[in-house]
Amino acid sequence: MQCTPKEIEEKRKLARLKLLCKRVKGDSSTAAVQNQEIRVNNVSTSNNIVHSPNKEFLFKPYTKTKPVLPFYGTNKVVTANFYLISEFRFAVSLSEYFTQAIEIFKTIPSKSYNVNTRIWDFNINDYQILLSKFLTFQSHVMVTKIPKYALNVCLQQQKSSDHNEIDLGRIDPELLQTLMPFQEDGIRFGIDKGGRCLIADDMGLGKTFQALGIASYYQDDWPLLVITTASMKNIWQDTIHRYLPNTSLMDTQYMISAKDYIRDAKIIIASHDMMTRALDKLKERKFGVIIIDESHTLKNSKAKCTQAATVLAKIAKRVILLSGTPALSRPSELHSQLSLIDGKFFGYFDYTKRYCDGRTTNFGWDATGQSNLQELEVILNKRFMIRRTKEDVLKMLPEKKQQVITLDVKLNQMSEDDRRNLSMLATEYNNVKRGCDKQAALLTFFAETCKIKIPFVCSYILQVLHETDKFLVFAHHQKMLDAIQQLLICQNKKFIRVDGSTTSEQRKYFVDKFQCDDSYICAILSITAANAGITLTSAKLIVFAELHWNPSILSQAESRAHRIGQEDKVIVQYLLAPGTADDAMWHIIQQKQQTLNQIGLSKESFDNVAVRKQSLTRKESTRDYLNGSTTTTTNCRTLDITSYFISPKKQTESSPTSEMNSSFSIDLFDDDSMDDILSKLDV
Repeated sequence: MQCTPKEIEEKRKLARLKLLCKRVKGDSSTAAVQNQEIRVNNVSTSNNIVHSPNKEFLFKPYTKTKPVLPFYGTNKVVTANFYLISEFRFAVSLSEYFTQAIEIFKTIPSKSYNVNTRIWDFNINDYQILLSKFLTFQSHVMVTKIPKYALNVCLQQQKSSDHNEIDLGRIDPELLQTLMPFQEDGIRFGIDKGGRCLIADDMGLGKTFQALGIASYYQDDWPLLVITTASMKNIWQDTIHRYLPNTSLMDTQYMISAKDYIRDAKIIIASHDMMTRALDKLKERKFGVIIIDESHTLKNSKAKCTQAATVLAKIAKRVILLSGTPALSRPSELHSQLSLIDGKFFGYFDYTKRYCDGRTTNFGWDATGQSNLQELEVILNKRFMIRRTKEDVLKMLPEKKQQVITLDVKLNQMSEDDRRNLSMLATEYNNVKRGCDKQAALLTFFAETCKIKIPFVCSYILQVLHETDKFLVFAHHQKMLDAIQQLLICQNKKFIRVDGSTTSEQRKYFVDKFQCDDSYICAILSITAANAGITLTSAKLIVFAELHWNPSILSQAESRAHRIGQEDKVIVQYLLAPGTADDAMWHIIQQKQQTLNQIGLSKESFDNVAVRKQSLTRKESTRDYLNGSTTTTTNCRTLDITSYFISPKKQTESSPTSEMNSSFSIDLFDDDSMDDILSKLDV
C-alpha cells in the first residue's frame, strides 16, 4: 500500500522528533517532547511506529511510584485485648498505637484514660457498643473478647441482693455465739453463693468455724462429708462435738478403712487418700454437703484424689472448700478447685489460655504463665472466693516482722570436697535452661546446701538458746532436723519435734506440751509436715533454717505462731547462706509471691525484708529485739559448735530426762525412709 504525500510528510516529522528524543537526557525531557508531538499532530501513532531497540533506553532507570501503605504495615495486625478490671468496668489494651481505635474510644461516654498505664477503660454496660465498633476493623484488628462466663458473673453480681441481710438463725446457737463478726460475714457469703464457695481467709482466722456454720445452715441437706488431712482429723472431731452439740458422738464417724460401715453416720470425716480408696462407698452415701479442707492439694486435675473429689462434688448440693493458700505459686492451680464449685466453669484449655498465657511448645501445652490477672481476681472475688488477711480483720493482732539473717559461711572453712561440689552444682544449675533438668539440678544443689549450712545454722540456734524463751525452727531435710535436735539434746533443752513420721495423736500431744509447759523451749518442725493444722502461739520467734520453693508454704508456716491467740510481736528470721542454693530459691520465692499478689491471693512480700548479717561484730540480741529494747547488745558471731556435740555413747548417759526428748532416737531419724518426698514438690 502506497502512502500519500501528506502521510509521508507526517512520518518525516515523527522521525525528526524521535531523533530529538534520543539526544535529550532524562525522563522529563522525553515526556515533554512526546507531549509536544501529541499537541502538534493530535494523532495516535502507537500502532504505526516500530521502535528499534536502543541500549540507552532499555537500561535507563526510572522513578518508581511508592504505594501508599496503612500505618500498621502490609501484613501487620493490631491486637485489642478486652478484659475486666472490676465488676463494673473493663479495659482495652492495644498491642501498638492505632489512631482509629483512639477515635472510637473517645466516642464512648464512660471512657476513662489512665495516664500511668496508658490504658483506656469503660463501663461494663458499654462493652457491646465498643465491641461492635471494633469488629468493623476485623481486617486490621484482632479482637480478644471478654469470656461470656466472666461477663455473666459481673451481671449476676449487680442483680444479687446484699448478703448482709441473710438471717443466721438456722445455725446451731453454740457455734453462732462463738463467731467473730468477720466470720459471720464469711458464712453469709457462702450462703449467698448457694453453699458452693471457697473460703480462703489467711491462716489462723477460723475457716473451720465458717465451714461448719455454712454446713449447719444447710443441715437439711446432710449427710455431711468432711475431707481433711490425716493430721487434722482430731481437730475437726473436737470442733464438731464442741460447737455442734446437737450432733451426737454416735452420728460422727472417722473412716479408717474403705470397708467401714457408714450408712448410719450423719457426719463422715475422711482423709484425702481415704476419699480416693473409698470412692464407690462414698458415692452410694450421696452426701448433700461436702467440706474439703486444704483444697489446694487438689491443684492437679489428673490426680486420683482430684478426680474422686470431682465425682462427689457433682452429687452434692453444697461444696465448701477451705484453703489459706488456694494457689501456691501460679494461676493454673486454681482451675480444678473452681471446677468443683461450678461445673459450668471454664474448661482447662480455655482457662489456661485466658489466664495462664497458655501456649503450645515443643514439650506440649505450657500453662505455667499468667495473663489477665485483674479479670481473674474479679471472677474469684465475685463468684467463688472470700479472702481476708489478718491485717484486714484483726486490728489488735501484734505485728509480724520478717528478717533475713545472712550466715557467715566462709568457703575457706569448708573441706576441699565441699567447695568443689558446691561450685560444680552451682555451675550445673546455672547452665540448665528450664524444665525437669532445672528442677533436678536445684534439688541436688539444695541438698548439698543443707550439708554446708548445718554447722552455721546450729551456731545460730545455739546463740538463740541464750537469748529468747520459746521459738520455732523450720527445716526441710532430715539431716538438718537431726542436727538441730542433737544440739538441743546436748544442751539439755526440752523440745518437741513434728515431722512426716509424727502421728496425729502425737502431734496433738506435742503441741499441747509446747503450748502449756514453759520448760519446752523449742519446736523442731518440718516445713512440709507442720506448716498447717497446729497452733504454737506460745512462741514469738520463728527461725527458718531452710527455705521452700513456694512462698505460700512459708506463709502458712509463719502463721503457726502469728494467729489468733498471739499476744506478742512475732519475729520471723530466714537463715540464708550466700553463694548456695539459697540465692536461687530466694529469687524464685520473690517471683512467685508477686504473681500471687497480682491475683489477690496474698498481700505478703519478700522484697523489702530487713537484712542482718551474722558476723563477729556486736549486734542486738534477739531477746532485746523482741522486747522492743535497743540498749543491750550481745556478741552475735559464728561459733565453733563441735564441742556441743558428743558421741552417741556419752549422749545416752547424759540425755535429758524429759518425757518428750526421751521418746526420740537419733538413730531413728537417720533412716532415709523418713525423708520428705522431694519428687512431690512443685519447683
